[in-house]
Parts: sequence; structure tokens; C-alpha cells
Amino acid sequence: MFQDLQVNAPLIGVPGGRHLLDTPALLIDLPAMTRNIERMAAFAKARGVNLRPHVKTHKSVEIARRQVAAGAIGVSCVTLGEAEVMVEGGIPGVLITSPAVTPSKIARLIKLAQRARPGDVMVVVDNPRNLADLAQAASELTHPLDVLVDYGAGYNRTGAATQAKVLELAALVAAEPRLRLRGLQSYAGNLQHIVARDQRSAAAAGLRETVAGIVAAARRQSLHFEIVTGAGTGTHDLDTQENAFTELQAGSYVFMDAEYTQVLAGGGQPSAFEVSLFVQTAVVSTNAPDWVTVDGGTKCFSTDSGVPLVARGVDAATRYAFFGDEHGKLMLPQGTQGIQGTHSARPALGARVEFVTPHCDPTVNLHDTYHVVEGGTLVGIWPVDARGKR
Repeated sequence: MFQDLQVNAPLIGVPGGRHLLDTPALLIDLPAMTRNIERMAAFAKARGVNLRPHVKTHKSVEIARRQVAAGAIGVSCVTLGEAEVMVEGGIPGVLITSPAVTPSKIARLIKLAQRARPGDVMVVVDNPRNLADLAQAASELTHPLDVLVDYGAGYNRTGAATQAKVLELAALVAAEPRLRLRGLQSYAGNLQHIVARDQRSAAAAGLRETVAGIVAAARRQSLHFEIVTGAGTGTHDLDTQENAFTELQAGSYVFMDAEYTQVLAGGGQPSAFEVSLFVQTAVVSTNAPDWVTVDGGTKCFSTDSGVPLVARGVDAATRYAFFGDEHGKLMLPQGTQGIQGTHSARPALGARVEFVTPHCDPTVNLHDTYHVVEGGTLVGIWPVDARGKR
């Protein structure tokens, strides 16, 4: 199937091929992405924490390999499908960050743990019943199943809601010979997008204090959390303080998007990470007086975090609006005149316009392939390997 999707493959290596793509096309600026990977790896090393980045952002074995090569100890996956793809691709240290609860999911988890090396597949648990089900299923393994206790972190999307429940679960895991207690997960997704840095910092500090209290209480009960994992792109530089976490799960730093760019600029300093993910569209209609239409709509961009931002191809004051499944409306700045490119401020029919995505993770899941570019040259086409994997 991937071969059938490579309609732009003949453009690889062609000078200016970036500007000739069949659209809409998901683009990676390779030098920018590489710098992002290297910067986060260097940051984690300097702070003395491990990095286990989330693949829910990119869903790509190739990008995961590059992250591991730069220093990541493994990857975090929300879904079993993502984890299966990563293990099949030879990626080590796979942590499944959401509980596997149904019989079918547990069966898949056990098969995955059988295929991987001992310790290379870990899963979180937040409920005694699920813990018992995992222990029973793990009897099929030749080694214990590696488990982290999931703490709700005040967000409670998943995770035990209180310290007492965390400790109860940890004790149950430690007492079960078919399971191995590896650590604690405390991921607060609700903190990652707080724009005001002082508010984000205060909320993250409160969580770190709670996590440190849980770890200390566990130690008093002779329960050892080798791994304390959490943090995201929005709190990565905060959650390395006080040694509360042993590793970071940040993911979106690899691409960045409109929302995270705003969040990380909230401290008054430019973000350490660059936007490296774009969607290229083409102008398909220029007949309206006040706008032009491009071939990228709700099936091309995520819709949960605002609208795409113009990156290149038209006047920076141009504004995008969703215009249906397959189309977007580009509202032109006041004073723009002419049709079909008779004035430079108005894009011509067929002109390419590139956008910063509103939210990188769900936008990636709408596409089958990445078009990898260096400057104006298309240098590769990579599959979005785990697209739609549950």
C-alpha cells in the first residue's frame, strides 16, 4: 500500500521538487526536526534524566530510530497498535502509557511481550481488577510482565486517584510473581498547554511535590520505583527540577505546532524547538473577490486547536478558515486586488501554500506519508507507520 501512495516519489532529489508536490502533502523539514531531536536529547542528558519520547506525535519507526540514536532510552506509546509497530521496527524500551484492559488488548499485550526482549515492553495499571487479569495472562510468559503504576496526576484521565490507591496497587504488583514492579507514571496532559508560564510552573511544581511524596511513601513501605515517568513538551524544562522524575515523555517537541509554539514562547524567550512539520496545499480556486480556496480542509488538519497558520506562500497577514472536508478558505489582506495572480499579493491558481499545523499529533494521523525536505529539495518519503493503530 505504501508504494501506491508514493505519487511524489519521482520528485525525490529533483531541485525545487518541494514546490511541485501533489497536494495536500505532509512535510517534514529534516534539518529542523534533526535539531529538535538533538536539542531535547542534549537537554535531558544535561539535566540527568532519561528521555522516552511519545510516538503518538509522529507514529514513525524512522523518527523513533533517530530519537533512540540521539540518546532516548526507548519510546512511549498510547496504544497497543503503536507499540506493536515500534517493537516490530526494533525499537527498544517501549512503554504503553494507557491501561490494556479488554481481553483482546491483554492477549495482544502478552503476544507483544513474547516477541520483545524481557523488559522491552512495559504497561501501566490503575485498577486491581486489571492487575489480576494481567497477572493471569502473564503466566504465558517466560519472564514477569513489567508494570508501572499509573497515577492520575490530578487530571485523572487514567490513573489511580490518590496516593493510597497508588501504594495499594504497587504492593499488589510487588507481591505478584508474574508481574515486576518497574515504577510510577504521572503524566499531566492538562498542564502542557497552559500558556502563562508562571501558572504552568506553579501547577507543575505542585504535581512534582505530590509525586515526590508518593515515591517517599513507597520507599517507606519497601516499594521501589526504579522509573518515575511523565512530563511533556510543555513542562519538560520544569519537570526536571527537584529530581522528581527520572524520565521525560515529551513528544511534540520533535515537530512543534501552533499551540506549542505559543506555549513555549510564554516565558518571553524564543522556544528551543523549531516548527519542523508543515502541510503544503495548492490554490484550487481564485474566483471569489476576497479569498482563494486551497485543497486542505478538515480531512487534512486537526480541528481541535484552532486553525492552521500560514507559514509560507502567501502574505503573512492572510488568514485560514476551514471550508469543508477538502478545502480551506484563505482570507486575503484588505487591499489585495486582481485575480489569478495579477498582483503579487494574491496567490495564483496552483500556487503552493504551506501551513503550521494547529495540533501536530492528530494532524499526522490524517496522513499516510511524510514528505521529507531539505530546503527546496524532496529527499525522502516515509510512511506514517502507526497511523490509525489502536
